[in-house]
Amino acid sequence: MTGSPPKPWFAAKRFGFGAGRPITWQGWAATALLVAVLILATFALRGAERLAVLLAALAVFSAIAWRKTEGGWRWRGGGRR
Repeated sequence: MTGSPPKPWFAAKRFGFGAGRPITWQGWAATALLVAVLILATFALRGAERLAVLLAALAVFSAIAWRKTEGGWRWRGGGRR
């Protein structure tokens, strides 16, 4: 059974490399979850544990954004999308 391709969660950046702003509720939810984890880890943890949680959260979010960005991650110089 073939369906339509999955809709991207993040817009492509116009300039630079990486993901742009969220464009679906899933993208906004992932971003909100990242912010919540970063805030909680900052206030609840100390030292190496804090750093480990922050780096893990950023790595997971980056992997999700990489897979769910329209057009993928590539350098964009501001031309047409």
